[in-house]
Amino acid sequence: MDGEILRDPTRRLFLQTGAAVGGGLMLSFSLSGEGRAAGEGRLNAYVRVAPNGVVTIVSKVPEVGQGIKTSLPMLVAEELDVDWSAVRVEQAIADTKVFGRQVAGGSMATTLEYDGLRRVGATGRALLIAAAAARWGVSAETCATEPGVVVHAASDRRLAYGDLAEAAALLTPPDPKSLTLKDPKAFRIIGQRHAGQDLDAITTGQPLFGIDTRLPGMLYATFAKAPTYGAKVASVDLAPAKAVAGVRGAFVVEGGANLQSIMSGVAVVADSWWQARKGRNALDIKWAEHPTAAQSTASFAAKAAELAKAPPHRTLKADGDVDAALKGAAKVVTAEYSYPFIAHANLEPQNCTASFKDGKVEIWAPTQNPESGRKLVAAALGITEADITIHMTRIGGGFGRRLMNDYMVEAAVISKMAGAPVKLLWTREDDIRHDFYRPAGWHNFTAGLDANGDLVAWRDHFITFGAGEQFATSAGMNSTQFPGRAVANYRHDVSVMPLGFPTGFLRAPGNNAFGFVIQGFTDELAVAARQDPVAFRRRLLGEPRLLGEAGQGDAFHTGRMRGVLDLVAEKSGWGREVPKGTGLGVACHFSHLGYVAVVMEVSVTKGELKIHKVWAAVDCGSQIVNPSGAEQQVQGSILDAIGATLRQEVTFENGAATQANFGDFPLLRMAEAPPVEVHFKLSDNRPTGLGEPAYPPTPPALCNAIFAATGKRIRSLPIGDQLA
Repeated sequence: MDGEILRDPTRRLFLQTGAAVGGGLMLSFSLSGEGRAAGEGRLNAYVRVAPNGVVTIVSKVPEVGQGIKTSLPMLVAEELDVDWSAVRVEQAIADTKVFGRQVAGGSMATTLEYDGLRRVGATGRALLIAAAAARWGVSAETCATEPGVVVHAASDRRLAYGDLAEAAALLTPPDPKSLTLKDPKAFRIIGQRHAGQDLDAITTGQPLFGIDTRLPGMLYATFAKAPTYGAKVASVDLAPAKAVAGVRGAFVVEGGANLQSIMSGVAVVADSWWQARKGRNALDIKWAEHPTAAQSTASFAAKAAELAKAPPHRTLKADGDVDAALKGAAKVVTAEYSYPFIAHANLEPQNCTASFKDGKVEIWAPTQNPESGRKLVAAALGITEADITIHMTRIGGGFGRRLMNDYMVEAAVISKMAGAPVKLLWTREDDIRHDFYRPAGWHNFTAGLDANGDLVAWRDHFITFGAGEQFATSAGMNSTQFPGRAVANYRHDVSVMPLGFPTGFLRAPGNNAFGFVIQGFTDELAVAARQDPVAFRRRLLGEPRLLGEAGQGDAFHTGRMRGVLDLVAEKSGWGREVPKGTGLGVACHFSHLGYVAVVMEVSVTKGELKIHKVWAAVDCGSQIVNPSGAEQQVQGSILDAIGATLRQEVTFENGAATQANFGDFPLLRMAEAPPVEVHFKLSDNRPTGLGEPAYPPTPPALCNAIFAATGKRIRSLPIGDQLA
């Protein structure tokens, strides 16, 4: 073990037994202690064993396509020793008092739950063994299990779990920490490929998602907000909307100043969504002036250029003497990198169904973070959090957007004002123009190389958004990004400018941009040093060692990164000859406790880019829980990142986003998607998540491959028409 996992996620495990409705065993278990942040370490969930042997496992974490509704129950089922075919999975309701942390974000579910959920399964197995031993009058130590059955080999007796469940429900559970977990060599479920729990329902069009919710007497709602963020309704004549057939009401919502809650706007409710949209389109809304209207993409770029020439506002890290090292360097390399705002563009637009009645509200929402929404709804409606019920639906793409719950507040407020249950559904234009965007940023690099081509100094003046020492959401950058702590002379400066637009967390927050700029500039240093890009990175990583404090999330192990770098070089055939106009590019990055290296092969012909293949090597610990889901997450991250790198950006004029739909904010098309070959390198470390770590090294691998093919260095995203 290299000791870099945050904290022991098993903590203290408490478990109670009881009889399930209809008979059988119900395990109620809680896991308490410290987690990554306040409240993150506490887990509650329920496991039911029915008399017929069917095991129901409640999945507490929102399912956003990351496969957690499959992989976490696999942990319980493995140690319970039951056939996976006997398992049924139910989505939990949002209730932290029962289930603890219920957040789909940060790729932390596997990290936090791996050991604890296995112990829950082991405890259930111990109870069933104890019940069988008592019935047979033998020692529990002489009993064992086979899938779904307790066996006593000496007397050749067997009892199915369903026959024992009721008796097991009456027993006092053992201390879960006292139980011995399976040797991974004995796993039958963990490490095997399993289809996602909802796959059949998805492919046959069954209602699962928030957008599918239907309630008796439900109306459909649209909500128009100002193009300029924060602007209020100045005037509107509601009569044209009310005159549209099927429209049941139209009204102004005052809203507030919190961009994460409900803003000022006009709601229209109708018998169908199309009628509601027609009513909204009939309105001529006059919006009040707002200071954010002075902000634009052009003004940001001009301010960033001005700040880059001035002394930084502050220095976040200063190791050694960068100025002296640069003076003594054999070669000094400078470069300016930048990246744009981008939207999440979930395929399922923001939506929420809410029913307010008698001072309480019931909500059906595709949310990644229900408790945050609960607090916002309570504040907006002036009710207690206990008077809010939140049903978590399956989510049609989140990527961090649904960590914010503005759409949930909107639905709840509109339901109260309409006096009926409503389903609020955003248009695609609403979704792109009212996102919590990945913030743009500018990096001004200077580095020094010695006569041997070794890196001796690194400086980054980072221009971003914020006020004073406070960064805008997701606009900050930690000072432990590699090669920080590996270079004796390292300086990280920062300057900020104000921002009136909402920003938020996009897949691999921060790292999705930092990977591009750091690994792009690292490639430039390899060229300046006249070294092979893989060889240069190997020298930069140096001897295997831990950088940072063991047990902290930013601790970086150079040996683990070297391992995936070597593996991806081997699998991609790095160093082989390629045709003229074709190039191989490499990049590697650490984020969310995972180490990923990517190689991409591309060709450029008459300005046309073709991505032929992608190879990825991943170290996310000692065990891959569900290889099918794991591969899909890595492949999805890489394809997501390719799409963003090629063409995605959100620009602003007069305080408003200029993009509106997939015509001007294009996603990667199937015909453009290259094959992605994924390899996992197991290491002696606790298993960690896979939803995000493969994204950050993808943009630089693509841009570095373009350089290898053409000699043109991409320093600003998106690539767009830069190859024309």
